Amino acid sequence: MSLEFQPTEIITHIFLCCPDIPSVLALSATCHRFRRIYNSSQKLPILERAADAQFGPLEDIIQLVTHNASQPAHIVRTVPFSFALVRQIAHVGLVAEQWCDIYPFKKWKHNYEDRRLLTGHERLKFRRALYRLWLYSHAFHNLRFPRTARMQLPVLRERAELLHNWSTEELAEMADVHSVLRDVVHSNLCPSNGTIARKFRKRHSEYGHEHQLLFNIHLNYPPPPLPPFQPSSPHHNPTIPTHHFSYTRSNARYSKFWPTPFHEPGAEGWGDDIGHYYVVEDMMKLDPEQILWLKENAPLKQQVESYVKQQGEWFENNGETWGQTLQWVLLERGEDQGELEERVQDGEWGVTTWED
Repeated sequence: MSLEFQPTEIITHIFLCCPDIPSVLALSATCHRFRRIYNSSQKLPILERAADAQFGPLEDIIQLVTHNASQPAHIVRTVPFSFALVRQIAHVGLVAEQWCDIYPFKKWKHNYEDRRLLTGHERLKFRRALYRLWLYSHAFHNLRFPRTARMQLPVLRERAELLHNWSTEELAEMADVHSVLRDVVHSNLCPSNGTIARKFRKRHSEYGHEHQLLFNIHLNYPPPPLPPFQPSSPHHNPTIPTHHFSYTRSNARYSKFWPTPFHEPGAEGWGDDIGHYYVVEDMMKLDPEQILWLKENAPLKQQVESYVKQQGEWFENNGETWGQTLQWVLLERGEDQGELEERVQDGEWGVTTWED
C-alpha cells in the first residue's frame, strides 16, 4: 500500500521519528494530506521531538534561552513548548552544531592522525556541555559581576551552585569543550605575536627574513574611517567597524597576513607570554556564539577590539571565572582539578573517550 494511504496514526508516528526539523518540513511538503496531518494538533509535539533529536538535549537549551537575572541560574526551569521556543532552540542549536564540526580539528590538533568525525552520542555530549558553558557565561560574565566581586564568598557560592547541578564526569565534558573554545580564542581570535610571526613565515616564505614584523606599534598616519557593520545574528547586535580592505571568506585569512602600506601583519598580534595570557582570560568571557561570530566575521584585531569595547568597562581586566569556580566545586567534593584535566587529556573523561 502506498505511504499516502496509510492511517493517520502511522503517518504521525513517521513524523515523530524524523531525525531533524528539515526532514519534518520536507515530509510535510510531500502532499496535501501530509500537510494537514503536520498542521494538526500534533504539530508542536512533532517539532519538539525533531528539535530534541537534532539539537538536544532540549532541557539544557531551555535553561539557557529562558535564563534571566530575576532567577538564580541553578534553578531548573520548565516552560511550555511553543513556536517561539522552537526558533530559539534552532538558533542556539545551529551554533552548537558548528562547534561540533570545529571540535575534531582542535581536539586532535597535533595528533591529527587520530582525527575523525564525532559519533551521534559524542555530538550529544558536546552540545550538552556547550549549552551548560553558555548558560554559565550568560549568568556570570556580565556587568553584574565586575572584577571586584569575583572573590566575594556569596558570589563564588552562587557560581558554584550552578556547577553542583552536574556530576564530576559531566563537568569533565564541559572542561573538554572549554579547552576547545579557549584554543579558538588563543589561536584564531586573539593570536599571540609568536603565532602571527609563525603563520606569516608559513604563508609568505618568499619574503625570507627581509620583512621584519612590527608588533605593538602606533602608525604615524591616521587610520581610514571605519563604517559601521551590523552582524547577522539577532542574538548579539553590536556595531562593529569594518576595515578599509574588502574582505571575503576566501581572502580574509590571506589578507590578514599580507603587508601593505596600510596594513602591518605584526599589528595583528596580541602580545607575548603573560600579556597574551591575560588577553585570552578576558576574551573567554565571550559566549560560544560571540566567539564563533568574531572568528568568522572579524579577521582583524581592530575589529575585535572595537567589539570588546562595546561590552563596557566591566569587560576589561576581568578574566573569566569558570576555571576558578570549577576548582572550588571539585575541592568541595574532595576531588582535584589537575586529576580531572589529566583524565580528559588521557581520554578517560570528556566528549570523546577511549570507551567510545
